[in-house]
Amino acid sequence: MLTLELQDPAVSGYTLQQQLHQGLIDAILGGTLPLHDPLPSTRDLAAALGISRNTVVLTYQRLMDDGYLTPVRRRGHFVNEQYIRQQLRLRLDTRTASLFAPERDPGLWDKRLRQRPTRQRNIIKPSNWREFPYPFIYGQVATDKISIARWRDCMRLAGSGVHATSWIGDQMDADDPMLLDQIITRVLPHRGLRAHRDQLLVTMGAQNALYMIGQLLGGPGRRIGVENPGYVDANNIFAATGAELVPLPVDANGLMLSDTLGGCDVIYTTPSHQCPTSVTLSLPRRMRLVEQVQQDDLILIEDDYEHELNFLGQQHAAIKSYDNAGRVIYVGSLTKLVFPGVRIGFVLADAELIQELRALRRLVYRHPSAQNQRAMAIFIAEGHLDAHIRRTRDRLSAKWHILQREIARQMPDVHVTATTGGSALWLRLPDGIDTWAVHRECARRGVLIEPGDVHYFGPDAPRNRMRLGFAAVSEDRIAAGITLLAEAVEAVRQSAAPAE
Repeated sequence: MLTLELQDPAVSGYTLQQQLHQGLIDAILGGTLPLHDPLPSTRDLAAALGISRNTVVLTYQRLMDDGYLTPVRRRGHFVNEQYIRQQLRLRLDTRTASLFAPERDPGLWDKRLRQRPTRQRNIIKPSNWREFPYPFIYGQVATDKISIARWRDCMRLAGSGVHATSWIGDQMDADDPMLLDQIITRVLPHRGLRAHRDQLLVTMGAQNALYMIGQLLGGPGRRIGVENPGYVDANNIFAATGAELVPLPVDANGLMLSDTLGGCDVIYTTPSHQCPTSVTLSLPRRMRLVEQVQQDDLILIEDDYEHELNFLGQQHAAIKSYDNAGRVIYVGSLTKLVFPGVRIGFVLADAELIQELRALRRLVYRHPSAQNQRAMAIFIAEGHLDAHIRRTRDRLSAKWHILQREIARQMPDVHVTATTGGSALWLRLPDGIDTWAVHRECARRGVLIEPGDVHYFGPDAPRNRMRLGFAAVSEDRIAAGITLLAEAVEAVRQSAAPAE
């Protein structure tokens, strides 16, 4: 009898049918099963494994559909010898080719690569962040079981016969018309925006949008103004094009306006909750910025992430809503607050620019997953996105207040930048405290933080800045997490103190 070990689906994360299917494939390709004897009958295998016979029947049928098994009338299911030999020969050929590969030249790529993205300064986020009890890191979200269940339903509906024709074929450079209409009617009005379909492009997240915009508007000889401190990934994207980056200062009201802007070709800003300080660009500055963009013949890129996360006062309308000259490029995300891993964003801009972005996108990956686009369209149409944002705003607002209260109570010598919302706080530690040393002390205590120097230009970046993201930390752990952070800061202070 064939020996297989199946785990509880709740533990393994895979259904019994999936485990049985993979186990049989491993046994077939590993030579465990004889080629000339039938596999156990569906009834016998089900009884031996203690599972439903229907599970075995469906698994055998799938293996027949995939070519691994051949049914023989009145004898049972046999391994498809011809198909298996073909699969094993392909594996052997691949292995043999690697054995006889020529010796690698250590300088092979140094003399050919025009740029080295790995050598740029980047935000470091450990992949095992879930193992830390207190992950105060930005960009991750807490699990929302309601939205996961509703997204699963929308994916299932998108895969049904009614919707399959919208994604089953190659869409070339087109976007899902249903998703475009949902963005126009359900997403943009909350941000004070209106649009036609030819002014919209769906992207694989906001960062993908910035990359394509950088390819079209950047390059040698172009000057791009960026916030300082600012979003380091955007800076790296623009710098990689060969453009000159011009650092623009930020204060408590967001991007500071000055004559320096006039010397740029393009300005990049994060107005709703500035990255990384989370301050909001004031309404008077928004109005003056639009005027200056037109007056100085500039293009403005508005990265409007976390537009919905205001906990004090009303949200401002997007800068793009005041633009009547087509000079503002609006970049938005549909998944950042829901499922960051799904990666669906959009660009709203002048139709001529969208046409060029669409042509560029076709060269890179044609279009984002059409099935995901249709699922997102259904998700929005059924009100799930609005409901998720409401729940998220309520949860984050409660965490925001607790976090500020605990920092004020436990770390009174730490300055917290005043904001109206967002999912992170920007902290300034006392002079002489290096946040990288704090980072190491925190990690030993199960706390993850983000040193802030990476967001600044030049070698003189302040070393006592820190960003605390709180979306992924459970509300009941915030106070204890801040206690451990305060202990880490004190440990660094003691180690840096001169010996008497």
